[in-house]
Amino acid sequence: MRKVPTIFERDWNGDKSKVTDQHNPVCQWVFDGEGVATRKYDGTAILIERDELWVRFDAKNGKTPPTNFHPAQNKPDEETKHWPGWVPAENNPQYQWQRKAYEFSKEHALLDGDGTYEVCGPHFQGNPEKYGTDLLIRHGQCVMIAPTSYVELAEWFKGKDIEGIVWHHPDGRMAKIKKKDFGLKRDQ
Repeated sequence: MRKVPTIFERDWNGDKSKVTDQHNPVCQWVFDGEGVATRKYDGTAILIERDELWVRFDAKNGKTPPTNFHPAQNKPDEETKHWPGWVPAENNPQYQWQRKAYEFSKEHALLDGDGTYEVCGPHFQGNPEKYGTDLLIRHGQCVMIAPTSYVELAEWFKGKDIEGIVWHHPDGRMAKIKKKDFGLKRDQ
């Protein structure tokens, strides 16, 4: 899974944790109405490929990835220097909860074939999604109706307990916005 751009430009000259009202040019397709909005879940990304579990790995700041690294893009992101990709979960104890979530999701028919999923539950990110068990949610599964203007989105997020939105273009491009990009917390 490639690094997903944010639909608005970041406030690089002020509070970098927030966005400005300026459109990110690489995401113009979102503002042109070409994508489908879906809910962004707050967990950990994984990849299922031919019934094998792969865990997201980010080789940051020029670090050399491990030999079993499967890159999601050809080279590191020029701006952030992050190089996202995948490593096999195999029997690595570090990935026990991802494996358990995968097995639970297989057992309960929650999987929809190969692709990327978000692992959510008590063992991931402090469980902001409030699930009682660890499970997988397919990316792009929960379609939403959401505005795309800065002012409307800032208002739309108020009172919604979600991490954000990911737009999916028919050609595979994705773009995102998070509630916290407006300085809002999930419980606001």
